[in-house]
Amino acid sequence: MIKLENILFKIFRVFRRSFLGRFLNFKISSCIFLYYFKDFEKVEAVKKIFGKQTLDILGNLIVDLTWFGGYMYIDDTNGHLVVSSRYLNKGNKIDIYLDLIHELVHVKQFLEGRNLFDSKYSYVDRPTELEAYAFTVKEARRLGLSDARIFRYLETEWISLVDLKRLANSVKVKY
Repeated sequence: MIKLENILFKIFRVFRRSFLGRFLNFKISSCIFLYYFKDFEKVEAVKKIFGKQTLDILGNLIVDLTWFGGYMYIDDTNGHLVVSSRYLNKGNKIDIYLDLIHELVHVKQFLEGRNLFDSKYSYVDRPTELEAYAFTVKEARRLGLSDARIFRYLETEWISLVDLKRLANSVKVKY
C-alpha cells in the first residue's frame, strides 16, 4: 500500500515539473550553499560525507529558498537543496543542523546516481533514508544529544508512531 506521504510528494514533484509549477516558481531565491551556510566545508561530519571533494561539492551546491512550507529536501531533478525560509528563520537550530547533515548525505547519494525517493519502500524502510538517518544519529550523539532528544528529532508529521519506532530501531535509537 502506498502511503499518503508518497502520494503527496509525487503530486508535488509532478506539479513542480509541470509548466504551471515552473511558471509559479515557489522559489524566493537561489544561491550557493556556502553563501548561506558559512564554513560548513570545515565541519568534520560534512568532510566525512564528501571527503576531499567537500569544498568543490559545497561550492557548487545550489540552495533554493522557498516560501513553501516544510523543512528541506533534495530536488531529485537537479540535486538542489530546497529549504523553507520559514524553517530557517523559526526552526530549532540543532534540528536545522541535523537536517542539513541528513540532506547532505542525500546530495552524495544523488551524485552517485541513487534513487532518493524509491517508492518500492516506505519512507522509514527506504535505504537512502536509513543511510542518511544513521549518519545523522551518529552526529547527534557526537553533539551529546540523548536518545530521547534524538527520538524527538526523528519524529515528523508524515510518519506514524509505529513507523517512528521502526525507524528508531533501525538506526539504534532507544525510546
